[in-house]
Amino acid sequence: MKTFDHSKLDRIVADARRNADTRSDGYRERALKIYPWICGRCAREFTLANLRELTVHHRDHNHDNNPPDGSNWELLCIYCHDNEHQRQLEAQAGSSIQTDNGAVATYNPFADLKAKLAKGK
Repeated sequence: MKTFDHSKLDRIVADARRNADTRSDGYRERALKIYPWICGRCAREFTLANLRELTVHHRDHNHDNNPPDGSNWELLCIYCHDNEHQRQLEAQAGSSIQTDNGAVATYNPFADLKAKLAKGK
């Protein structure tokens, strides 16, 4: 029977995790320098106190595609990031996201903005 070298496997796993963390830290730091600290979906703003809740989302879902210009990244809060990945899983499964009653909002908050601005002058 062949003996298995567990220490070698442990080293390989540890190296893989360290490399993934290094790669992640690299593009995260670059993304935080390129983009404002605002969620690209819900527009929540972040400071140093809560920056850990802002994640880097890969638009093409390929974590190895990290162009230096950041064109494959967007900053999303952890909630929007989870929602984005859930939507992708549902799309891959063939289901669609629908509202309960199919109604669409028709209110336009900026409909008479020009008139309101003109009144203020």
